Amino acid sequence: MVYFVTTPIGNLDELTYRAHKILQQVDCIFCEDTRHSQILLNHYDVKKPLYSFHKFNEKQQQNFVLQKARDGDVAVISDAGTPCICDPGASLVLALQEHGIPYTVVGSGCAFVSAFVLSGFCPPLTFCGFLPEKNGDKDKLLDGINTKGCLAFYVSVHNLQSDLNYLYQKLGERNACLVKELTKMHEKVIHFPLSNPVCDEKGEFVLLIDKTDFNPLCQMTVLEHVAHYVDLGMTKNEAIKQTAKDRGVSKNDVYKQCL
Repeated sequence: MVYFVTTPIGNLDELTYRAHKILQQVDCIFCEDTRHSQILLNHYDVKKPLYSFHKFNEKQQQNFVLQKARDGDVAVISDAGTPCICDPGASLVLALQEHGIPYTVVGSGCAFVSAFVLSGFCPPLTFCGFLPEKNGDKDKLLDGINTKGCLAFYVSVHNLQSDLNYLYQKLGERNACLVKELTKMHEKVIHFPLSNPVCDEKGEFVLLIDKTDFNPLCQMTVLEHVAHYVDLGMTKNEAIKQTAKDRGVSKNDVYKQCL
């Protein structure tokens, strides 16, 4: 299990109780600057192995993080604030999704920030709140912002399907991520193309719409997408892996749909 733990942005006493508990129980901690993070950990008497994980070694360290996560529990922290926002971690989230390793975010205190971390999407990010009820007001909201970057919405269960339908008509095909039950036992992260929305979910949600660089192959069904790569000469396993990467979902999700 990998925990992306939010650390104080200034006052060291602002670390949450759960964040402190997680840092005490994990087997090791990955951080940007071991000397900087040691100050926080000493303040809370946390004694765990520390490994560097920053923008200059993120790719090289990724497999090491995955290995440690398979063997036990791992925490990832930044120098201050929430990892994966403008700090290392987004590419690690995608790798965790691909390898089926569970992960969560701890202590951010802000639903759309936590959901953005869990999605694995990258900045720029625009927070849009709840969409208005009337389509004309929705148009005004979206026409007034840059919709080419990642967009974050709060969505109620009553408006989930209508909001997804509206956003597809307005924005076209894009990767989307629905996050529910944040920080709870049944926390769930669901990736899907905006043209093929989930419809059987209940609860309160954060919806993330990824940037506009959507792969046109994702307009196919999953089976057609995989078959396309097989026709190009890939093995089925290679085709499944590439399809998962194109669609921004885990390899296991694609594999299950191919059974």
